[in-house]
Amino acid sequence: MFTRGSSIDLGLNRAVESLLRSGDSEGILPIVQVGEPVLRQPTRRYNGQLSKNTLTKLIQAMRTTMLEAPGVGLAAPQIGLGIALAVVEDHIRDDQDDPREISEFPFHAIINPSYQPIGTETRSFYEGCLSFDGYQAVRKRWRNITARWQDVDGTWHEEQLHGWPARIFQHETDHLSGELYIDRAQIRSLATEENVEDYWCDDPVPIAAARELGFKLS
Repeated sequence: MFTRGSSIDLGLNRAVESLLRSGDSEGILPIVQVGEPVLRQPTRRYNGQLSKNTLTKLIQAMRTTMLEAPGVGLAAPQIGLGIALAVVEDHIRDDQDDPREISEFPFHAIINPSYQPIGTETRSFYEGCLSFDGYQAVRKRWRNITARWQDVDGTWHEEQLHGWPARIFQHETDHLSGELYIDRAQIRSLATEENVEDYWCDDPVPIAAARELGFKLS
């Protein structure tokens, strides 16, 4: 439990409150773009450095910012915070033949997340990033993982994720170690979002069976 024996970092708490006030009238926060040092620095483990009220407001602001983007995940470094926290959420779209194996992924705030592959199967699809806005590239990831994280009370959770939810979790967790999806992408596949839609969506066998992303991973 974060509330037991944890010590609030007053300086960090004030900084987060200041960040929250910097949002627009709807609470949407600025998303930092590639080149900002915070995106390349490993985050600090969260051990209760924020008050419960500040943490709750931060998570809500991150969710609002993610959905407005629109995205299916957002990590704390993407709003300038070097703490091990991210939010994720995605829902089934109309296309039931989508090869990405999309399934319902209810809203989660994931704190201190980690993952381990289950088996050796991988899948390659286009990914985008809210901090590398306007572009996508094909990235190979584990098809199945065991995901672990803490919730806002510090309780540990473990869940086996498959397909697209597994990809989202990997993408956001990698952000917290200073990694961007482009670091291990097939760089020749890099394209603007418009060109992904114009040249790859309707191809029955496009690069690595990629399809239009629809939403960007953060």
